[in-house]
Amino acid sequence: MKRSFSLVALLLLSGTSVNAIILRHDRAEASYQVSPQSIPALADLPDEGHGTLIAPRWVVTAAHAVRMMQAMPEEHFVIIRGKRRAVSRIVVYPDFPAAAEAWQAMFAKVKTTEPGEFSRQYKAAMATMHDIALIELAEPVTDVTPMAIDRGQARPGMLSTVYGAGATGTDLTGAPEEASHRTRLRRAQNRLILADGPWLDFLFDCGPGAPALGGAIAGGDSGGPVTIDLAGRTYLAGITHGLDGTDDEVKHMATQMRDGSFRMGVCGQRFAAARVGFYTAWIERTIAGTD
Repeated sequence: MKRSFSLVALLLLSGTSVNAIILRHDRAEASYQVSPQSIPALADLPDEGHGTLIAPRWVVTAAHAVRMMQAMPEEHFVIIRGKRRAVSRIVVYPDFPAAAEAWQAMFAKVKTTEPGEFSRQYKAAMATMHDIALIELAEPVTDVTPMAIDRGQARPGMLSTVYGAGATGTDLTGAPEEASHRTRLRRAQNRLILADGPWLDFLFDCGPGAPALGGAIAGGDSGGPVTIDLAGRTYLAGITHGLDGTDDEVKHMATQMRDGSFRMGVCGQRFAAARVGFYTAWIERTIAGTD
């Protein structure tokens, strides 16, 4: 099974993607499962990963999720509402390739870099990472209504929903690396804790008062939607990216990676998504053909 490049995957130094839905162990798995009809604008990328239809001929996704598609012309398609849609062009945010190479080089040295210094480099890299891409379809989609994009209304404290059909696991086990990265569609709900600059962050909270269906991302959902609901309408607020964290959390993660105890998808970890509101001007210029 081919696996797309993932920023989070570099935490495992494996070169494979690890974005999917990890569930709370004290909740029934069936309660997380949803029908694809609940989010018809969801696009499945070849092999694994997702995007969201935001205009009749345009899907937005994570830049790291389309690297395999870019390298393999036979994979220039997406699946929307069960139908294969041909792709005519993939447009990655201009500075992403260079940022991704620097990120990969940084993680290659995680076991030899002092945790405090690694944390500094990690936060600096996150500040300059723009993990977003647009996919132009060969023909307009006429049987699905595109999802509206959030233009800056997302705020900390709002309930968000993340969707994915990748691997699964629980906060006790994480998602096994060998698990399939294309399974049933699931969704989890979390409170936003950051909505600023290029990033939208949410916390996998299992404490009192946490959303009942809290969850995390882990193998096969790169580029999937993070949505918010406002005045009865659903908006695309974020595009799933991977782990984020405070300086102390990143230091702890680096230490765990050194001794092999690192596990992604435990309660208390925070996750980042590209904040769509930050990119609306670039999205509009690209769709209009002026960028």
